[in-house]
Amino acid sequence: MTLAELYAHYKNPLNARQKQLIAEAFEFAKAAHAGQKRKTGEDYFEHSVETAAILAEIGMRSRTTAAALLHDVPEDTKFTLEDIRQKFGNETAELVDGITKLGKFKLRGDKKEVQLENLRKIFLAMAEDIRVVLIKLADRLHNMRTLHALPPEKQERIARETMEIYAPIANRLGIGEIKGELEDLAFKYLDPENYKLAKGLLDKEYKERKNDLEVAIEELREELKKNNIKVIEIHGRAKQTYRFFLKLKKHDMNVDQVYDVVAVRIVVPDIPDCYEALGIVHKKYRPLIGRIKDYISLPKPNGYRSIHTTVFGPKGKFLEIQIRTPRMHDEAEFGIAAHWIYSGPKTWRDYFLRRYTPEEIPEEELAWVKQLREWQKDLGTDNLEFVQGLKIDFFQNHIFAFTPKGDIIDLPEDATPIDFAYAVHTEIGNRMIGAKVDGKLVSLDSKIRNGQVVEILTSKDAKTPNQDWLRIAKTSNAKSKIRQQLRRAGITIGAI
Repeated sequence: MTLAELYAHYKNPLNARQKQLIAEAFEFAKAAHAGQKRKTGEDYFEHSVETAAILAEIGMRSRTTAAALLHDVPEDTKFTLEDIRQKFGNETAELVDGITKLGKFKLRGDKKEVQLENLRKIFLAMAEDIRVVLIKLADRLHNMRTLHALPPEKQERIARETMEIYAPIANRLGIGEIKGELEDLAFKYLDPENYKLAKGLLDKEYKERKNDLEVAIEELREELKKNNIKVIEIHGRAKQTYRFFLKLKKHDMNVDQVYDVVAVRIVVPDIPDCYEALGIVHKKYRPLIGRIKDYISLPKPNGYRSIHTTVFGPKGKFLEIQIRTPRMHDEAEFGIAAHWIYSGPKTWRDYFLRRYTPEEIPEEELAWVKQLREWQKDLGTDNLEFVQGLKIDFFQNHIFAFTPKGDIIDLPEDATPIDFAYAVHTEIGNRMIGAKVDGKLVSLDSKIRNGQVVEILTSKDAKTPNQDWLRIAKTSNAKSKIRQQLRRAGITIGAI
């Protein structure tokens, strides 16, 4: 890939200073890797530039892509991190150093044992500067695209690592584009028989439904135009292979029960247009009851926003329709990286130093990243508990519950009223004496379901949580705050 071709991948126009930085990093890395080859036979530098191009495509800026170009230089060439620091400055060098440290992370062993300390480093890096993890995701994506060149045992290890660690991270950051491709590529190597089966069924279904999809697109375009709704973009898409396979398994491999094999995406200018378009879609095609999901008023925990509805499309075939604004579309594809497309020329470091205002980057969208940083400190060196917490707090499916005032609380599945209370406020948790769910008293170990209204009953006399709550609570956030309060009260925490 040439420098001009790399520039073409950027979402936003580059100014002269940005182009100069990228050009200098491009030439430096190209010279540093001269003569080196990958297992595919390509020049090693092609991996560096492809990694940078992935980041450019999801909206990252010049400093991040420059670090991507340089990310393998200290490990694989005669040039050191100090050489990069002197030529490109501290910020770029710190990014490269962070990526170098993450490069040592691997999953090992038949029992899926994790090098816990290195896994923890990934999330420490995420809490300190999210760009390091974004570069690592792009690096991993290109490595997965070229995984065929490695021996089978390495293919299996890297694919498993990708499915269990990197795809969930991409999902939690809302980067649907990268998450979906990582899952499909890993699935291909981890379960080739089912991959072939699912891919064959998906291709067959898409081929059979393609004409209906094109008819629906044209009919909806015409209906929206008649009703003076501007359509910025309308297109069809097929479900990703791995997600399609999971749906098939859920429905006993009955493809007729998978309603979103194909979907139409409609992009309109603003939020009122989304809801007006929904009405027009339902006027044209009869909706399937219970299949309307409003992720605009109630976004997913990773920030995803859109309206989904399943309708009886042309010839009565099920068809999913997704309606969103341009910004929602970018956020669905690029997740947290989309903030760089829409925000001013500031750095991620500025965000954590609170130089951004809430209007520029909504804090609630990244609350879990800051929470991650807080409970890492409380856990000290307990890596096993840290990883167990990750599985529940960050990789597990999430639900929404409501306070009596209608505030939304984001929780992992199987969370309890104790987790809910501490998610609202530490003092609410410390003073809790009971809970009501949908108006009825419940035990503190009961599981909260999606959409329930939870009321926490408190007492001014209650200041110290019960040590048994450590056994009941599911989230690391709640457990961390319970321990802190018990220590303040001078209570020795027994084995939990």
